[in-house]
Amino acid sequence: MLVLLVVSGVPVIAPAQSYPTKPVRFIIPFAPGGGADLVGRLLGQKLTEIWGQPVIIDNRPGAGATIAAEISARAVPDGYTVFQFNIANAIAVSVRKKLSYDPVRDFAAVTQLASSPFILVGHPSLKAQNIQELIALAKSAPGSLNYSSSGTGGPSHLLGELFNAMAQIKVVHVPYASVAPALNDLLPGRVQLMFVIPAVAMPHIKAGRLRVFGISSSKRSPLAPDIPTVAESGLAGFEGGAWYGVVVPANTQPAIISKLAADIIGIMRQPDVTQGLLKQGVEVIASTPQEFAQFIKSEIAKFARIVAASGARFE
Repeated sequence: MLVLLVVSGVPVIAPAQSYPTKPVRFIIPFAPGGGADLVGRLLGQKLTEIWGQPVIIDNRPGAGATIAAEISARAVPDGYTVFQFNIANAIAVSVRKKLSYDPVRDFAAVTQLASSPFILVGHPSLKAQNIQELIALAKSAPGSLNYSSSGTGGPSHLLGELFNAMAQIKVVHVPYASVAPALNDLLPGRVQLMFVIPAVAMPHIKAGRLRVFGISSSKRSPLAPDIPTVAESGLAGFEGGAWYGVVVPANTQPAIISKLAADIIGIMRQPDVTQGLLKQGVEVIASTPQEFAQFIKSEIAKFARIVAASGARFE
């Protein structure tokens, strides 16, 4: 039975065992077509199956994931709005002049879902076959090359700026609203370079439509062991990737957070989910709420150092 309590005028659902009793909105801060959407839709489908209640995917791209975060932070803390908090939200603290929410104080962590590296790809017409030749080409004509990203302030943008800083080159950033249009301009050569997740990049690499230069992880990926890391290719210490997690608005009942965590972690650890994502270059994490809360804090601190060192400013 559903029991409603009222605390300071705010309705609270009890007990958590009855949750959810109506559709749940799952806000994803990027448009369809990228890694965030891939992971989010898979999770939403699985939650719908076990809950018997629809999980409605609500893509809210824009402003480096901060628009979606603001909507989520202001939602009623009843468990019926969940947010896919990801690396862009950790980056935003350092690259946005002002946020209307606090990424730590205004959210309660549920779990880190998964992580994925990026692959630096380029148009086949580029007169460079590897990282060293690419850097030499960029140095020979500063500002003549450009790279696309899924949006200003996102991980692919930051990786591009880190690449510029560490290689001491100037490749011009061209931001797009999402992964799809950024990739659509890369394929015909309207832009030359892009950092993109393996799930999106690999089909085009295998078909010869894109040239691969390196992967952003600290070690080679088992999905594509022949692709060298950017670090081993001449930029020692270069590392970065995407990660995806789930949070809810602060003040959500601990019992609801615990149920969300248990159900989501159980789904992410299912063999078909783990293996299916791994085939697309995405590694399942499935951490506890406490672990994810600490991870968010550490990532915010890490990117504050990276942004300061790179000199990147997105506003």
